[in-house]
Amino acid sequence: MLPELAAYGIRVLPGLALITGCYVLARGERDPLLRIVSLILAFVLIRDAMTPMGFWSFGSADGVPWLRFVNDGTVLVVFGAGSLVFTAGVLRLDSGLRALVVWGRFDVRNVALGAGGGMLIAAPVLLGLRLWAREPGQSVPAGLVAAVLFLALAGNLAEEVLFRGLLQGRLEQTAGPRRAALLSALLFAACHVFLATTVTDVGLPLLAFTWYEGMVCALLRMRHGLVPAAFAHGTAIFLIASGVL
Repeated sequence: MLPELAAYGIRVLPGLALITGCYVLARGERDPLLRIVSLILAFVLIRDAMTPMGFWSFGSADGVPWLRFVNDGTVLVVFGAGSLVFTAGVLRLDSGLRALVVWGRFDVRNVALGAGGGMLIAAPVLLGLRLWAREPGQSVPAGLVAAVLFLALAGNLAEEVLFRGLLQGRLEQTAGPRRAALLSALLFAACHVFLATTVTDVGLPLLAFTWYEGMVCALLRMRHGLVPAAFAHGTAIFLIASGVL
C-alpha cells in the first residue's frame, strides 16, 4: 500500500498548500474563525480524498448508510497516527485555538457517556442493516479490528477537536451554547455534502446520519466537554465500520 499512500499524498498536496497559505495569513487575525475554517477545509480534503483512493468505501443499503475501511492495517494505523499528529500540532502551535477547547474530565463517567453516545449514534444504522437492509458484502477480518478501533478513535478525535472543540467553542462566544451546538451539528453535516453527493452517491442517508451524529456529539460537548463527544464519535464509527455487531 506504500505506492497508494504516496499517490494519495501527491493528490492532496496542492490543496493542502493553498489551505496552509490561508491559515498562515490568518494567524495575524484576532478572530480565530478563519483559521478554524482553514483547518476544517484541510481535514475535509484529507478525508474525502480517501474515497477515490480506495482507503474506505461508503454505500446505502435500502436507504441505510454503511461504511468499511480498507483491509490493510498499515494504512489504518498511518491515518490514525497522522490524525493524532495533526491534532497535537495544531493545539501545541496555536495557543489561541487551544484556549477554545473545553475538554471536560477524562474519567470513567465521561468515557462511559461517550461510549453510550456512540451506541446511540450507531443504533439506527446497525438496526436498519440488521432488520430490513442487506448488510455490505465486505467483511472485516478479525485481525484488523484493533486497527479499525485505533483509526476510529484517533481520526474522529481530530474531527471532534475541529468541530466541537474549535468551531463550537468559537461560536459559543457570540451565539450562546445551544445555538452553537446546533450550528456545529449543521456545519458538520454540511461538510459531508461533497462526500455524500459528489465523491460518492450515498446522498441523503449520509447527510441525515451525519446531522444526527453531529447533534449527539454537540450536546455531549455542550454539557460535559469534548472528551465524551470524541469517544461517542469514535465508538459510533467503530461499531458501524468494524462489523462486530
